[in-house]
Amino acid sequence: MESDVPKPEGLRARKRRETLRRIAETGLRLFSERGYEATTLDAIAEAAGISRRTFFSYFKSKEEILLEWQMRGFNAQLREAVLAQPAGGAPVAVVRDAMLQLVAGFRTQEFIGIDRVMRTSEILQARKQASYGLHEQALHAALVERWPDPARSHALRLVAMVSLGAMRLAIEAWIQAGGDQGAAPFLEDAFAQIAAEVCGADGPTAVA
Repeated sequence: MESDVPKPEGLRARKRRETLRRIAETGLRLFSERGYEATTLDAIAEAAGISRRTFFSYFKSKEEILLEWQMRGFNAQLREAVLAQPAGGAPVAVVRDAMLQLVAGFRTQEFIGIDRVMRTSEILQARKQASYGLHEQALHAALVERWPDPARSHALRLVAMVSLGAMRLAIEAWIQAGGDQGAAPFLEDAFAQIAAEVCGADGPTAVA
C-alpha cells in the first residue's frame, strides 16, 4: 500500500523552482520601476544573477514573466481550496469560500503594480483575458471532481463561469479603489449580488 505522505522535493527541482521564482520576481520589480518596454532581458538576467542563456531556460520572453505571475499556481491552489471546503455546501458557496481563502494571500501593491503594467500592452491584455478561460476550465474540473455526477457537469460549468466573472469584477473594483483594503470585501459583495439577482429574496440562503 502506498503512503499518503508526499515525497520530499529533490534538490535539483527545488533549485529550479527557486531560480524561476527569483527571475520572475526580479522581472516584476524591474517592470514596476522602469516600465515594461524599457526593461530588457539582459537587465533582468543581470539583476537576477544569471546569464541570458539561463534566462531562456526558464522563460521564452518578458511576456512569459507576467503570465507566470498571473498564473502562478492559481489553478492548482483554487482546486485545492475547492476540494478542502467542508462537505454539505452548495457549489457557489464552496467556490466563494475557496476564492476568499485565496485572495487573502494577495500582495496588494505587487498585484496592483503588475496589473498596471499589463494594461499598457494590448498583447498582454489579450493574453490576460485568455487566461480567464483556463481558470474557468480548471475550476470546472475541480467542481466535477467534487461532484462527479455527469448530470451536474453542465450546471457546474455555469457555476465556474459565473464565479470567475464575479472574481474578475471584484478584482477590478478592488484595484480601482486603490487597494487600501483587502480584496475579500469586494469578492463577498460580488457573490452577494449574484445571489440577489439570481435568487431574489432567498438569495443569501441559496448560496450559503
